Amino acid sequence: MSAPDPSRNRTGPVPPLAGFTVAVTAARRAEELGALLERRGAEVVHAPALRIVPLADDEELRDATKQLVARPPDVAVATTGIGFRGWMEAADGWGEGEALRSALGRSELLARGPKACGALRAAGLREAWSPASESSTEVLERLLARDDLDGLRVAVQLHGEPLRDFIDALRGAGAEVVPVPVYRWTGPLDPGPLDRLIDAVLGGGVDAVTFTSALAAAGLYARAEEGGRTEELTRALRGRTQVACVGPVTAAPLLARDIPAYWPDRFRVGALVRLLGERLPASAPTLPAAGHTLEVRGWAALLDGELRPVSPGPMAVLRALARHPGQVMSCADLLPYLPGGGTDEHAVEAAVARLRTSLGASSVVQTVTKRGYRIALDPAAVCEGDI
Repeated sequence: MSAPDPSRNRTGPVPPLAGFTVAVTAARRAEELGALLERRGAEVVHAPALRIVPLADDEELRDATKQLVARPPDVAVATTGIGFRGWMEAADGWGEGEALRSALGRSELLARGPKACGALRAAGLREAWSPASESSTEVLERLLARDDLDGLRVAVQLHGEPLRDFIDALRGAGAEVVPVPVYRWTGPLDPGPLDRLIDAVLGGGVDAVTFTSALAAAGLYARAEEGGRTEELTRALRGRTQVACVGPVTAAPLLARDIPAYWPDRFRVGALVRLLGERLPASAPTLPAAGHTLEVRGWAALLDGELRPVSPGPMAVLRALARHPGQVMSCADLLPYLPGGGTDEHAVEAAVARLRTSLGASSVVQTVTKRGYRIALDPAAVCEGDI
């Protein structure tokens, strides 16, 4: 992880995600998501949890294509536009494109949403039906309601997600299902960034982790399991580090671990970024202190609306004091919060000194002689706390 730029956002309006570190685990569209986050002020950590198997090298996809050319399906389901287009391009590369389009042209084609419809039409095909909800569940319900489902040959174009429940439900009803595994996923070639992300989450250095697929969550946990850090990671994701997903399907494996993941109403990357821009600032403690307004963000403080970058040790002290507003914390109390812990209480004194310098307002952190330090809450806030 690179250190935040100390000069960033020192003047002008502070973007909603300034002072926060957000991780991107996506392999596909990672640059787009990262750019949207950076535009809103976030420091972005890229740690792909997955790697896409190149279509041209995917023997499983090639075998499924040959099966469908040899024996066309009665029904074919296109789940994503990019997945269907990729399938057609791969088939063209193998010399099977025309034969595949001919086979699908004899099938009843269902498209999960408008992008899948567009990909079908670009291939010279036409959907028979598409749900307004863009929901796989509605597609499944339509298929399960058919009287002729028993023995029906159904091709289901996958896109990373295995859709096990979808396929199992059709097979349970008697259908013959041919999964078409477009864009299969495996672990990243270089797991280093993922290892560093796990280290940073465990160390409290990441404010939010984003997921755009359930398999990315699985990839993160697979790597954590290799290092024996599954339980630590789960505790961290249940604690200070927020988990933001593009939708409920993506969030499902995290919710199964009792991790409080959230997602936007519209299952889109832009909506995910906007939601983060609301959730992260809302979670930051905001205190009236020594005549100032202090907001404690991930790697920075906002003092009277001005972003003040703070290095990790002093930030750990500030975060601990903000958790106990107005209360005195001794050096011994604060020492465990410092990165790496330690036994030298002088390290706490040095961290407080650097913190005051970073804030540019030494009165915010008050020394209580022979006792320790506290946030110098304004009298009105102290009185309110006593009620």
